[in-house]
Amino acid sequence: MDILSILKGFGNLLLDPVTILYIFIGGQAGILFGMMPGLTTTTALSLLTGLTYVLAPHQAIAIIIGAYVGSVTGGSRSAILVNIPGTPAQAAVCLDGYPLAQQGRATEAIGLSVTASTIGTLIGFFFLALFTPVLGAAAMSFGTYEFFWLAMIGVVIAGSLCSPSDPIKGWIAGFLGLTLMTIGEDNIHAIARFTFGFRQLSGGFALIPVMIGAYGIPEVLNSVRHVQKMVIQSQVGRVVPKFHEVLKYKWLILRSSLIGLIIGIIPGVGSDTASWLSYFTAKKASKTPEKFGHGSIEGFIAAETGDNACVGGDIIPTITLGIPGSAPAAVLLAALTIHNLRPGPMLVIEQPEVVGQIIAISLVATIAVFILSLLMVKQMVKLLLVPRYILMPAVFVICVTGAYTLSGRLFDIYLMFIFGIVGVIMNELNYPVAPLVLGFILGPMAEDNLRRGLMITHGNPAPFFTRPVSFLLFMILFISVISATKFGSKLLNSTSTFFKTLIPKKNKNINEK
Repeated sequence: MDILSILKGFGNLLLDPVTILYIFIGGQAGILFGMMPGLTTTTALSLLTGLTYVLAPHQAIAIIIGAYVGSVTGGSRSAILVNIPGTPAQAAVCLDGYPLAQQGRATEAIGLSVTASTIGTLIGFFFLALFTPVLGAAAMSFGTYEFFWLAMIGVVIAGSLCSPSDPIKGWIAGFLGLTLMTIGEDNIHAIARFTFGFRQLSGGFALIPVMIGAYGIPEVLNSVRHVQKMVIQSQVGRVVPKFHEVLKYKWLILRSSLIGLIIGIIPGVGSDTASWLSYFTAKKASKTPEKFGHGSIEGFIAAETGDNACVGGDIIPTITLGIPGSAPAAVLLAALTIHNLRPGPMLVIEQPEVVGQIIAISLVATIAVFILSLLMVKQMVKLLLVPRYILMPAVFVICVTGAYTLSGRLFDIYLMFIFGIVGVIMNELNYPVAPLVLGFILGPMAEDNLRRGLMITHGNPAPFFTRPVSFLLFMILFISVISATKFGSKLLNSTSTFFKTLIPKKNKNINEK
């Protein structure tokens, strides 16, 4: 893929007003979902993916990416106005966004939020266009053995970051997802496994009902159980910030965008981590760190820019490697797969026009969400006043519709409820759901490549450890596991301290001589 493919994607998009309309529809839907406290980006994309099954591939992608960008941006509305993050990524936004609203600077905060998030998203997608061909070419050197380790790294990293206090819980959730993907006919020999005589299980578990159940049902129940009184600032004035107000934070925006991009590239991390890390870095670099948490513009912009720039980073491994950078990117991966598009190295090589089209849609979606965010502020704020006893039943109906639409099977609705119960139990036991879903996504990739590798070598696992790239990936996985445990962390610290003590001794001996 080269620049001509990207330009061709832009040209085709500009000549297709229907697709542009779908981008705006998806962006508006994403904003509405994002600003609803309790609903997540993943929930929004999961629901919309099921509803877009009948559309053409590029139109479905337009809605999904539009909703992706819109939901991340829209989540800051409720965070600023009512101190309730619309999505998990906006939790850091609440720290300074709500104090700004209490100070009578809600319109300033909303304007800066829209502008900073747009800049962060554009920077992320710029690097998407820049890095995608490079990563696609590099990924061509990957074989069966390397892709197996990539899948395992994604699951382990997701488990570690989603459950930092107890990474073992995250790993258990991830490997549970890997295990569940073994139900049904395998992809190599088409032999039914673990069906227990149920014909419906021969095809395995469909991704969309699993994701809707694991994410949507627990969020609906939590919103009903924990109803909070919302107080909305009724006066919404000028929301467009002045150019010089944004320009003085240019280096902060650039740094936070790069942090979000890098975090997004790492499989299984997500925009919430990018938001917190950007906020933490901004506080460390700030000349006035005492203002953070009390209405700091720096902290607010850093958190908002970081989580939006993460979107472009999420899509990079999704397209080039077939590994979703986050749970929302996993839904995008599912949407591409449903429409007979196989993300990975071959997509970049064989269908560069599709990749160019995705990049073009992403950039147009960013501009569309920027326009919609500025035009629909007053109307969107009013939606937060909808009573929960009206809103949540409507969301529940959408969940059921999204699960059923994909294949028209009642079994998928039952499956949604089953995984909804699983999601509730996991939340109560403090087990993260994201590694389970990511393990479910990466399960076929891990199993198929493991089996193919062993079939090639007639059962000899040596190439998994002896090939240079494969060995490097294995060491990354090993270090990730060791460093996440208490024993491993102490061991690494002790080793580091030991080597540090050698340096002064060496210098001392030299001086004595």
